[in-house]
Amino acid sequence: MMTRAEVTELVVTQKLKKGLKWPDIAKVVGQSKEWTAAALLGQMTLTTQQAQAAGELLELPEDAVLQLQVTPYKGSLPSAIPTDPLIYRFYELVNIYGTTFKSLIHEEFGDGIMSAIDFKMDLERENDPAGDRVRIVMSGKFLPYKQY
Repeated sequence: MMTRAEVTELVVTQKLKKGLKWPDIAKVVGQSKEWTAAALLGQMTLTTQQAQAAGELLELPEDAVLQLQVTPYKGSLPSAIPTDPLIYRFYELVNIYGTTFKSLIHEEFGDGIMSAIDFKMDLERENDPAGDRVRIVMSGKFLPYKQY
């Protein structure tokens, strides 16, 4: 049986070999490109139908299709500060603006958190004459802390 990490490596390899992009795979899976990428990179659980569709498109072995249906151990980053430049910039963003996010969310909603479980994301290119920009919209359900 393949490990989930081996399945992720195989997915990435097959995606490259077939010249596919995440939106192409998302259409077959029936979800957004953001969710599909997260799922096939090991962070979400696919239904049987979604896993079979992805497996057929990517020509994955049966045990890989089964692994796509197993609830993953979430969190793909190491516990140390990430060294990949793109991922580090997100770490930097949270390091600089995290307290601002926290303050603004608490001011608007009260004491609680933004869910990463009941969550949506949209990523797109934003054309700009000074150089294209990355636009990311994140929407997570607000979950208040309860008193007991």
